[in-house]
Amino acid sequence: MTSSALVLVGAMNWDLPHWRDRFYPADLPDDWLLSYYNTQFQAVYLPAAVWQAVSAATWAQWLHDTQAGFRFVLAPGDAAVAPPGSPRVLLAAPAWTAAHVWWLDEAPDLRALAQRITRQAATGEPLFVFSLSGDLAQLERVNDLKQVMGY
Repeated sequence: MTSSALVLVGAMNWDLPHWRDRFYPADLPDDWLLSYYNTQFQAVYLPAAVWQAVSAATWAQWLHDTQAGFRFVLAPGDAAVAPPGSPRVLLAAPAWTAAHVWWLDEAPDLRALAQRITRQAATGEPLFVFSLSGDLAQLERVNDLKQVMGY
């Protein structure tokens, strides 16, 4: 997969309770959370239990509510449930994950991340940087790093 964005930053899911009143405005309706999330982040990682439980209509709404460059990265799940057929939806098979995902909570060292971004840039393939815990301070640092590096 090639993308115009080399480094895509996000969290596991966008509906994180501890983001209320810290990231999301207090009066933001629940059905606007993804649209708001999409203004700050370029990707989201969805556990299989989340993405496999939603209808085709919900998927259509999610794709409509996000910008064309936004990506949904899906944890592998039940093989009988197929992910939506969209180039913006990526199934994170183990080999693909090893080549394209940086887990921020496991490796928060920004110097090491900068080195990985540089190596990834040589491949022309995107690197997805995800926070499993939704650590907003770390995600902001990654967005700052992207800007400093010109990505």
